[in-house]
Amino acid sequence: MSQRLAIEGGEPAVTNPLPPMYPGGMRIGAEEEQLVLEVLRSKRLFRYYGPFPGPSKAEAFERAFAAHMGAAHALAVTSGSAALMCAMAALGVGPGDEVIVPAYTWIATASAAVALGAIPVIAEVDESLTLDPADVEARITPHTRAIAAVHMRGAPCRMDALADIARRRGVALIEDVAQAAGASFQGKRLGTFGDASAFSLQFNKIMTSGEGGVMMTGSRAIYTRAVMYHDVIGGQRNNVPADEILPGVNFRMSELQAAVALAQLGKLDGVLADMRRNRASIVAGIGDAARSAGVEFRRLHDPEGDAALALVLLLPSAERARWAVDALRAEGLGAMLLYRPDVVDYHVYCHWAPIMNKRTWSEQGGPWRWAARDIAYTHDMCPRSLDVLGRALHIDVSPDLSATQTAQVTEALNKVLRAL
Repeated sequence: MSQRLAIEGGEPAVTNPLPPMYPGGMRIGAEEEQLVLEVLRSKRLFRYYGPFPGPSKAEAFERAFAAHMGAAHALAVTSGSAALMCAMAALGVGPGDEVIVPAYTWIATASAAVALGAIPVIAEVDESLTLDPADVEARITPHTRAIAAVHMRGAPCRMDALADIARRRGVALIEDVAQAAGASFQGKRLGTFGDASAFSLQFNKIMTSGEGGVMMTGSRAIYTRAVMYHDVIGGQRNNVPADEILPGVNFRMSELQAAVALAQLGKLDGVLADMRRNRASIVAGIGDAARSAGVEFRRLHDPEGDAALALVLLLPSAERARWAVDALRAEGLGAMLLYRPDVVDYHVYCHWAPIMNKRTWSEQGGPWRWAARDIAYTHDMCPRSLDVLGRALHIDVSPDLSATQTAQVTEALNKVLRAL
């Protein structure tokens, strides 16, 4: 194939359109259809009852999910945000508390804290795109209630270091596993290191029910509190003594969502295996060109445990990274820069306008008015994060890439890396 870049008039390397990056969504098939039809035929769309007696798909999914991940308890909810709020509420996060969140995460991690009256404290990420443990510890104050460790783009945080910090400093540890379902760290599934964890089943995720989420914990007490929060009468349904029942909201998962999620759970390990195989092939094929171009692979704290849903390359400068993105797109390979100052992306803290500007729903409400100290947010408050993200070139790795497509992706990358 010609090595002349497509951006300069050459032939694109990728000639077969690549599959859309909906890892679980593209695997929806007969298994999901069968379980959904079972729900429809039973007419039991609500997890707690229907016109006829019978088992609940939501309950079955919770049991299966907890067993698959290696946790004692799982609670099926309406979204990843709901799972975060259930986890935080169950851990007692509330007005005046501070929750440390990474500079690189979907805004929902910070918004969940705000919804409960807590203040997000933003910490740096490092070349792994996950929390820098040293910066986390530096930001702990007497008002810190929890650390939210987010396993971004399928890769685990340094859970050994973060768990040690949380234990020594007496704060809760929450795992946001929205983008990393099924991934692991040191042989243990993500979501089982913290006091509580949150998963998303939104359509872009590794496994999906369109919308939905799961709160997971090893603690019966935390689980009971989360159950009460996620259901207005969750305390009564679960035989909590009347004088211990707390008010809740409605974040209950429907039986239809649970049916899809249950089928998707059975496909999770296969999806992960396919993404890992495809990315390993691409990495092996571009290693020499990357080294010659001075390009580094994203740091992985546990390469075997990474979900491998993305390939992230760290280029020497933001300028070269922007050029490489344009060149790869011309080759037919969807690529993106993880941070551009001129492109609003709610994964990067400085674009979280509602948070950065401390907007609230009412004039008298809002966590910043209840804070025990002054909290200031500035665009450049996490310079290391902006530097890393501004040089980070991201490529999706679909589990559904064919051998031909994988080879074409590799060729496109090699062409552009050699040109660098």
